[in-house]
Parts: sequence; structure tokens; C-alpha cells
Amino acid sequence: MSATFDPALRSWVDYHTDSDFPIQNIPFGICSRLPETKPFASSRIGDHVIDLAALSRLGAFEGLAIPEGALSAPFLNDLIALGKVRTNALRGRIQEILTKGSPFGRLTDSREEWLLPVDQVTNHLPVRIGDYTDFYSSIEHATNVGMMFRDPAEPLLPNWKHLPVGYHGRASSIRLTGHSFHRPTGQLKPEDGPPVHGATRLLDFELEMAFIIGTDTELGDRIPVDRAEEHIFGLALFNDWSARDIQRWEYVPLGPFLAKNFASTMSAWIVTIEALEPFRTAGPSQDPEVLPYLRSSGKHNFDLDLEVLIQPEKESPSTVCRSNFRYMYWSMAQQLAHHTVNGCDVHVGDVCASGTISGPTPDSYGSMLELSWKGTREVPLAGGKIRKFIQDGDTVILRGHGKREGVRIGFGDCAATVLPAKPI
Repeated sequence: MSATFDPALRSWVDYHTDSDFPIQNIPFGICSRLPETKPFASSRIGDHVIDLAALSRLGAFEGLAIPEGALSAPFLNDLIALGKVRTNALRGRIQEILTKGSPFGRLTDSREEWLLPVDQVTNHLPVRIGDYTDFYSSIEHATNVGMMFRDPAEPLLPNWKHLPVGYHGRASSIRLTGHSFHRPTGQLKPEDGPPVHGATRLLDFELEMAFIIGTDTELGDRIPVDRAEEHIFGLALFNDWSARDIQRWEYVPLGPFLAKNFASTMSAWIVTIEALEPFRTAGPSQDPEVLPYLRSSGKHNFDLDLEVLIQPEKESPSTVCRSNFRYMYWSMAQQLAHHTVNGCDVHVGDVCASGTISGPTPDSYGSMLELSWKGTREVPLAGGKIRKFIQDGDTVILRGHGKREGVRIGFGDCAATVLPAKPI
């Protein structure tokens, strides 16, 4: 959907587009007005936030069956649970309100009640996350890791091209962009001695996208692959931080534990899957052919440019990675179909992350493990600095957007800062 932005709002909103404003995105989040803490459902447009609860009180959503309480809750779960028919109608109504000549033009006279500069609000984690699953679905990333740690001639494990590999992560340690966390500690295994307890020396980011579950299922239900997107509300940027030296020692036989559960970072705004229609693209060819329950028709990947920056303390940020979500070997639809094929139930607000998104060239690798090739190469930053892994005081920033035919959709930042380890 494209429309001409209402000129009555132009002086209020810096919308950063290349042409007349195409009101396409309308992401959803949770904010509160400074210095208050009362949350409200919101949307973001340029450098302004739309207070959806305030618009509701002004009668903007009459006829949509959107309870005001769902727009005044501390999380988006109640709003998402209303279903796509109503949330898409809400998104469409917001687009109408912002459009020149719309029947809701009267609301521009009260814009100070519902259109807020972004520096006058605080963002909050958008959903109450009950469960979190992390996948391992980039063939470039899996191949690179296999070449480093297993057999360069046969880097992929035998199951990798037959199913979307994943593991259940820790939902409690997912935090909103802008947070800081202490360097984690755990067991480390020196090359020539017994394990010791200490702070990780090989702290890493993982460039990922996350999708948010939009419907509840019952235990025993399966979600068919070609209906999986009906159960996905939207996407956000995601950094699944990793401690590589802790991971190396602990992951056999059950996979990562302390190496992953100390922190993950999520962006503030959820972009609905419907808003991403202009960016649909085919995924990589899958060979050998997957089992019938994973075979999907249509295009289920998305052409979204991704970037990672490292900003040392009191320094300027430097881009270290440029990748794209279209590289994923396993699509979100396949991930969700596989997740539920055994009858596992999922619920509104659950988060599933893609796994590290790496591309085919060294500058598109989505982790320091790959960029520094297990610490054997230096990654240059501005001012002559270098990194092999993430140091104390570093802020890692993930950014992403889609851009095609005059439509640009951004995901905002997904950033976090590393603090020194707490005393052991």
C-alpha cells in the first residue's frame, strides 16, 4: 500500500524517504511517555511515535473491534491475539489517518495528543515472551563453522540439509535494545589443562532476525508449512550473544547452555509480515529434496539488507558486516512447520530466531567467529583499532531495512553494550 503523506503532518514528522511518503510499514511496539511509565501500544513513523491508545480514545478505531485495553497493556500480546484480520485493519486505519485527504483528517488537529517526538518516549520490550527457540539455518554460517571445527571437506553434519536445526533458548534473558550486560563467566577448557571457571575471552555477536508467534496452538497440533505465515505476526532484529570458549567446552552432547543464556537483544519495533510483501524472494535451492512436510510453494524468504557495527567506548561505530536475510537456507515457514510437526504447542509472543545470518563473502559473515576466522584474522575498526572478538565497553549495533521501488521499511536499531564481568 502506498499513499501520499498528509502535508499537515509534514512539519511534524521527519520521515526519511526518497520520494513522497509511502505509508507502508506501521510497525508495532510498546512505549511510555517520559517521565511516566504507563505503557501504550504504539507505532513508529520517522522520528515520531504514534500513541495508539490515545488515538483509540479519540474514536479513531471505531468499527474495528479493537478493545482499548489491548492498546493500553504492557505488552502487545493481547493485541496480537485478536488475530490478523483485526491487526491488519488497525494497520490500515493508521495508514488512512496519515494519508492526505482521508476522512480522518480531523485527527490532525489533535496530533499533539497522539503524535510524539521519539525523544519524549521510552521503549519497552514489545511482547511477553513465553518461549524462545533459536535455529541454525544459514548454510554459509553452518559451513564456515564446520570448516573451522570439524572437517573442511565435509563441514555440514549429515542432518543439516534435511531439517532446520534448532535448540530451546532462555526467554528470561532476552532484553530490549539499548541495554547493557556483564561479560558472562563459565567453564573454560585450556588446551593443556583441566577446566577452569572464568570470564569468557571470546564474546561474540550473532546477526539474526526473529519472528513473533501470532496465534496459540494446542498440544498435538501441527502447523502446515504453507500455512505457517498465518501464525507469524511479524519480525524484529535479534542478537543472540555467544561466548565461544564456553560453548566449545560445554556443547557436547546437548548443545549450548551457559554460552547462550546470559543475554539476547531484541529491537523495539515489530514489523508485520504483511508489510514485508514487497520484499518477498525465493530462497536457495534445497538439495536433496526435503521431506513432504517441509516442501513449500511460493516465495518465503525476504530481501532485507542487514548491517552490524561495533562501537568501542567513546569512539565512532564501524561497520564490520553487511548481509541479507534472503540468504537463509531454511525459511521461517519451514522452521515453524518443523517446530510443530511433533505436536509442540506455540503461543502468542513466543520468539523464534533465525540463527546467524551469513552471506557468501567474508564481509557478509554474521559473527566475529567467522569475521576473524576463529581469532586468526584482525577485523579493522575506525581509528586504527582492531577486534577479533568483542571487548568490554563495546556496543554492538544491528540494523536492517528493506528497500524496493520507492518503499523503504526499517527495523530500527538492535544494540547492547558489554560491561566487565562481575567479580567471581
